[in-house]
Amino acid sequence: MTVTLVAAVAANGVIGAAGGMPWHLPADLARFKRLTSGHVLVMGRRTYESIGRPLPGRTTLVVSSRANWRPDGVTVVSSVDEALEQGLAIDEQVFVVGGTRVFESVLPRADRMALTLVDDCPPGDTYFPDVDWSQWVEVHREPGQGLAFVDYIRR
Repeated sequence: MTVTLVAAVAANGVIGAAGGMPWHLPADLARFKRLTSGHVLVMGRRTYESIGRPLPGRTTLVVSSRANWRPDGVTVVSSVDEALEQGLAIDEQVFVVGGTRVFESVLPRADRMALTLVDDCPPGDTYFPDVDWSQWVEVHREPGQGLAFVDYIRR
């Protein structure tokens, strides 16, 4: 069973701005689809609202404290623990896709990180959490134009 954090992270740590992403990177979106299709996604409510719909071919678990918030096509859970428990009961691979609070909660339990490192410092209001890099080892790097796809596993 594997829990993987997936994010595009700018050089300044930004992952979001004003409820969206501060860039449009088709290669990153294609990688995200390739990694996550057929698997379980865990995300916070704001991340789900920024996407606006369930992503096809994936089971979506949304962490929210709003009792009456129940969008069609997703399962709403009240905690990250509940999301991981349900997700791992459904699939051996769970992909955690944001936002900051969900990443912070899952990071100590994550097995892998699949990051797109963006060579830019855009303004933003949502950041990837601080990572203790001594706990991680880089296992793959694929450079691209203005970005790099980098995979890490926990030591």
